[in-house]
Amino acid sequence: MAAGEHGHGEVAVVDPESLPTGAVVTASGRVSAAEVFQEPSRKNQPFSPVQLARLDEALTLTSRETGLRFSVYLGDLGETPSERAAELHGQLEGSSGAVLVAVSPGQRVVEVITGPDARVRLPDRGAKLAVMSMVASFKEGDLLGGLLNGLRMLADQAGGRRRTH
Repeated sequence: MAAGEHGHGEVAVVDPESLPTGAVVTASGRVSAAEVFQEPSRKNQPFSPVQLARLDEALTLTSRETGLRFSVYLGDLGETPSERAAELHGQLEGSSGAVLVAVSPGQRVVEVITGPDARVRLPDRGAKLAVMSMVASFKEGDLLGGLLNGLRMLADQAGGRRRTH
């Protein structure tokens, strides 16, 4: 990676106690899991801080490799899961080029929502294959592995970042 690929900004010291539930400070000093939607009322987080850091790294890498913005939502999707997932996707910054993986383990629902720009590069067929892979892992009780493999498959389907000249 070339120097300067990350944005410009200031470095701030973060008190780990002040972070929202489920967020962690990684060894590099970054606050992890910034792209993961979480329900504030959940007391029992499904992932350990190390697992959250792995998920955050996967989200960062897939977004960087593809130029699309990948996010994960884990929680109840209500009575109309597809509509709720679409609503969450619409709240994402740059939703046109965003991909949301919404998983509701209690409802046994997995939704992959793509914005119009992302859909050009990530057709429904590719998303369905990733969902099938995730569901197979989830059935084995491997929530994190399913998400990580699903993100990898989605990134592979989308291909590399498009260069603009």
